[in-house]
Amino acid sequence: MQAAKLTSAKRLAPTLRAEQILKGAIRFFAERGFSGQTRELATDLGISKGLLYRYFPSKEALIERVYQEVFLRRWSPAWQAALTDRGHVLIERLKTFYADYAKLPLEYEWGRIYLYAGLAGASINRRYVKLASERIFKPVIGELRHEFGYPQIEQVAITEPELELMWSLHASIFYIGMRKWVYHVKAPSDVNGAVEQLVEGFYANAKTVMRAALSRDAT
Repeated sequence: MQAAKLTSAKRLAPTLRAEQILKGAIRFFAERGFSGQTRELATDLGISKGLLYRYFPSKEALIERVYQEVFLRRWSPAWQAALTDRGHVLIERLKTFYADYAKLPLEYEWGRIYLYAGLAGASINRRYVKLASERIFKPVIGELRHEFGYPQIEQVAITEPELELMWSLHASIFYIGMRKWVYHVKAPSDVNGAVEQLVEGFYANAKTVMRAALSRDAT
């Protein structure tokens, strides 16, 4: 699928032109991955390479703006506070958060760009994983430890089994989007129900995993 050509009938304000180029670049990278060349992008958008570079002086600068738009802009600042709000039952907090978070990989651009960036070794994935680790993995593990009466993270560092537990949940949720956008297999008709089932399994297994990991760590 070709990126939509930009409106060129009249001279656009710089901010509007930059926004149009960015939207076209997001579509382009979602379709072709990060091996696509800027000259191909310019051709698809119906503009000159010189005009593209006037707004984004390098491919790296363009990828940075794609990261900000696709990943950072969609990151809700309320998520972390909601995850750690002990005024609500933990498993319900987890279900609410992951039902919202699961919408991301179901977005065409988000899912495909994340996958292509990983295959290309682009910094997008490393930065996003760091973000998720700090703002999701760490808080959730901390809340689970509090729930089950285990030592807090400040006392005992996060263990590898705990991280693997988090990765297994995130991988399962991410795969819902992958099967839709990569394998073209229909996503669950009830995504929220599927996510709740995954969270319930995660929560039920967490206490056993953490007990074993922390006992082994203490010896």
